Amino acid sequence: MATAENETQAQRSLKGTRKVYVASSWRNLAQPGVVQALRRLGHHVYDFRNPREGDNGFHWSEIDPEWKSWNGHQYIEALKHPIAESGFKSDFDAMQWADTFVLVQPCGRSAHLELGWAVGQGKATVMMLGPDIEPELMVKMCDHICVGLGPVLELFKDCSSSTKGGDRHSVHK
Repeated sequence: MATAENETQAQRSLKGTRKVYVASSWRNLAQPGVVQALRRLGHHVYDFRNPREGDNGFHWSEIDPEWKSWNGHQYIEALKHPIAESGFKSDFDAMQWADTFVLVQPCGRSAHLELGWAVGQGKATVMMLGPDIEPELMVKMCDHICVGLGPVLELFKDCSSSTKGGDRHSVHK
């Protein structure tokens, strides 16, 4: 339930230079542009595709080229592999570092888990809807819901945006 305290938090959620975690999918072609645009605005942005110089992020294929044919037991074992442990640590350390999360749709389960964790931690959250949406009620937990990149960038440029109608979140078109 939204409270006055939650509304105030959402209103000031994007002031100043932010440490941003962009959650998305490897298949999402918009993700690199979101990372670049936020960096051009002066924000510090974690890019899971390029977390460090010379590092192109975690890939299941590094553990096993046949990863798409795994059964549940193989998947659980692969989660214990040193490459998986290292990839998880890289992303989770960045999640703890960030003060703001931007979910770029379309994306998969991991990105939604990351955003859900951020909501639970009280971090500022922005959902960027993709061209094909599937309505989900629980997105109301996000501080801001935007249609496309333009409104996302406006949030990060003009940090005086306010919430609408007493809700915790604001919707930007």
